[in-house]
Amino acid sequence: MSASGELERLRAKYGTAGGGDIHDAAFRRVAESQFQGDRRKLPFSDVATFMGLPYLPNGPAADGFAQLDIAVLGVPMDLGVTNRAGCRLGPRAVRQIERIGPFEHGLGVAPTTMVKAADIGDVPFRSRFDLESCHADIEEHLRTIVKAGVVPLSVGGDHSISQSILRAVGDKRPVGMIHIDAHCDTSGPYEGSRFHHGGPFRQAVLDGVLDPRRTVQIGIRGGAEYLWEFSRDSGMTVIHADDFGRMGVEAVIAEARKVVGGGPTYLSFDVDSLDPAFAPGTGTPEVGGLTTLQALMLLRGLGGIDFVGGDVVEVAPQYDATTNTAQAGAQMLFTIFTLLALAVDARRGAASAKG
Repeated sequence: MSASGELERLRAKYGTAGGGDIHDAAFRRVAESQFQGDRRKLPFSDVATFMGLPYLPNGPAADGFAQLDIAVLGVPMDLGVTNRAGCRLGPRAVRQIERIGPFEHGLGVAPTTMVKAADIGDVPFRSRFDLESCHADIEEHLRTIVKAGVVPLSVGGDHSISQSILRAVGDKRPVGMIHIDAHCDTSGPYEGSRFHHGGPFRQAVLDGVLDPRRTVQIGIRGGAEYLWEFSRDSGMTVIHADDFGRMGVEAVIAEARKVVGGGPTYLSFDVDSLDPAFAPGTGTPEVGGLTTLQALMLLRGLGGIDFVGGDVVEVAPQYDATTNTAQAGAQMLFTIFTLLALAVDARRGAASAKG
């Protein structure tokens, strides 16, 4: 076809088309969930929920909760930090990010067209002061979600929250884990407390809810290596940030998939896994970390794993006037949401095949 003929073809197809007129069948399905004619909902209006999901503020007690596949929830608690506080503000900051979804191009799907999901608000804490009661509240709330057959996706909050989440998610059987972080978080109790963000995964193993031989920790670095002998001793696979650089993302993905295998797996993403050049708004920044692109490529390589829950933690927005850290955290949360949606869809398909 000549150049003039090609121009006429494009004019005929697109010259009078609106922004919501999409010809590709897969993209059209996504567009139909977003457009009313050529209009889309204003991303900066109404109550801020993650990805603009429906809001069920009463959580598991809300009408329609039992019909959900995935519940996104905030865990605004940072009493377990050992350095800079402030990630209690992380859930609010992540929810306020507008440019998230609906299409995850690396995984090739629009997850909200695959599953029923809602933002169910935050864990209801009895006290803002009592660390142990906060963890009891997290565990109780997550147990209610898991018991209903809903997959939890949490945004924190400091990394200690993962310990109590895992006690709910791994209650019936220990789960594997892909853990992306600057720190192994497998140290022991400090100053009389086992609830701190440096040790949730040692405790989860000792609680019998996390299988260390199906756990891989990626992006590890910094001066606290001497605190994490439990990772090696228990059989966890540790991939340091410099190992990541030498291996390359594809080899790391392959190793992670090999470690967790086909069993139920939890995904925990600490935003300090990213180099502080990309995510300065966190309590324990460590130079020499992953780029946002490396992290996204890593996550997108995990499609098909049987994920049963996930979290993004340690976003402390007040240390980052650019909002880059919240932007990065929200994008990682969206990609993890997509991985959970793929896992839910696969389990549903497997159940239908058996039935």
